[in-house]
Amino acid sequence: MKRISVGLIGFGTVGSGVVKILRENGEVLRRRIGFPIELRRIADLDIVTDRGVEVERSILTTDARAILEDPEIDVVVELIGGHEPARTFILSAIKSRKQVVTANKALLADHGSEILEAARAAGVHICFEASVAGGIPILKALREGLLANRFEKILAILNGTCNFILTAMNENPGTPFDETLREAQRLGYAEADPSLDIDGIDTAHKLVLVLGLTHGIRATTKDIYVQGLRGIDPFDVFMAREFSYKIKLLAVATDHGEQVEARVHPTMLPETHPLANVDGVFNGIFLRGDMVGEQLFYGRGAGREPTASAVVADIVEAGRSLMSGRACEIPPLGYPEASDSFVRVMDMADVKTNYYLRVQALDKPGVLSKIAGIMADYQISIHSVVQKQRKNGGAVPVVFLTHLAREADVQQACRQIGELSVVQEAPVVFRIEDESLA
Repeated sequence: MKRISVGLIGFGTVGSGVVKILRENGEVLRRRIGFPIELRRIADLDIVTDRGVEVERSILTTDARAILEDPEIDVVVELIGGHEPARTFILSAIKSRKQVVTANKALLADHGSEILEAARAAGVHICFEASVAGGIPILKALREGLLANRFEKILAILNGTCNFILTAMNENPGTPFDETLREAQRLGYAEADPSLDIDGIDTAHKLVLVLGLTHGIRATTKDIYVQGLRGIDPFDVFMAREFSYKIKLLAVATDHGEQVEARVHPTMLPETHPLANVDGVFNGIFLRGDMVGEQLFYGRGAGREPTASAVVADIVEAGRSLMSGRACEIPPLGYPEASDSFVRVMDMADVKTNYYLRVQALDKPGVLSKIAGIMADYQISIHSVVQKQRKNGGAVPVVFLTHLAREADVQQACRQIGELSVVQEAPVVFRIEDESLA
């Protein structure tokens, strides 16, 4: 029986998960797809450390060229992450007309056009389901199952580290961000250097790929507004609860015809929103299609087995294509490669949404009117205002919720408010996704 031979570059957490699935579920896979998958070679700089899975020593190598130059290998799986040497390995595999599977969202977000064009020219598959939301098959759903829809709204929790931190801060009122981050690191939910996660970059990489599938946009992270979690104050988490909100780090994509909002930032969501109860390290994607209405995808967005499950599904997709003798029939992003999307990413300054503003102002007569006056000058309509403390003559937090307002107007108003002699520091700003405030 013809088999599909796989070369695995990267034997870390996800790589060992792929080996586990192929070992434990290999026969199940064979019955389902009609052909066996052979793990022919594994390349990693460290082939000594025990990964908890049994592997024949003869298939281990420290040289990726043993995979890239092996004519018997049909599918190359890249799981080392980062830009280089991953980019070089993938392009080399494509040049050798090998099918490619990767979970490398950073590489695809920054060099996707080059890699996808090389794959198209060579007539090979480039599969990357595991690059977004781990074990949740969201990319396949967007590319195939939901292709009849215009995607009006997408709100997504795509980073388990950030979601764990925000969940813990919500469940443990008053706990500082830095303390919660250290706990996440202790539990293994955050890296020693968590910058890519907590600064929102990881989520932005994933949003770039989603935009390619939903709107045909070849964007990069430079096109997307990105704000991470650093500096989140427990008081604002507390106030969110007072307003029946929860704070989540969201990827937001909102369709406006020829433009689409694309932004990543901490967001206040109503407690009744489906994503508000996606807690811990779980991911969730909420979308609204013009034909299907609202849908929610939920599951483990990271971890060895969930992510490896998506990788193996991509191996099967590539293998089926090889076994049928047909070239890749569905473009990786769902759009014909020659198409030039007329949709563009909206300038963040033009985005309109609702806002939470916290102003540390002196508790004196006339202060609120000065702040409200500046907001009125910039056409910012106040929905509600709350002062939680009294401190005669001292500074107290005053919180405003707004109706829909333009980002540029809010930022200018905040700069002017922060310059008032009765205000101690620049206002704290959160965006709100609550259609009832419109």
